[in-house]
Amino acid sequence: MKSFFLSRIQAFGYAFRGWWYVIRTQRNAWIHALVTSAVIVLAAWLELPARDWAVLFVTIALVWTAEFLNSALEAVVDLASPQHHPLAKVGKDVGAAAVLIAALTSILVGLLLLGPPLWSRLQSLFAAH
Repeated sequence: MKSFFLSRIQAFGYAFRGWWYVIRTQRNAWIHALVTSAVIVLAAWLELPARDWAVLFVTIALVWTAEFLNSALEAVVDLASPQHHPLAKVGKDVGAAAVLIAALTSILVGLLLLGPPLWSRLQSLFAAH
């Protein structure tokens, strides 16, 4: 039983190392981090209902998951094919497309969830002055 818990702790360590690798090495991860932070602050300011928060968190997780999988795919492709190869390019391009799809979807979700309450809040702020 002790070895089970120790191996779980070790697994978390591997996961956090992977997370740190992506944050350190992938420029787009910094963009995701900034946008994630801005969305969370904006959602808090708008006092979104719990269901909207749940959708936002799932959407944020989708983008981060796509970015992490793309980073892993790129590393494996670079290892398997250090020289340029058309199929290596396809693999990397498809991974990048997955991140793009997730990011574009997150923009749509953000507009649908944050747009109306933000518009309402801004109208009331400017109408008061």
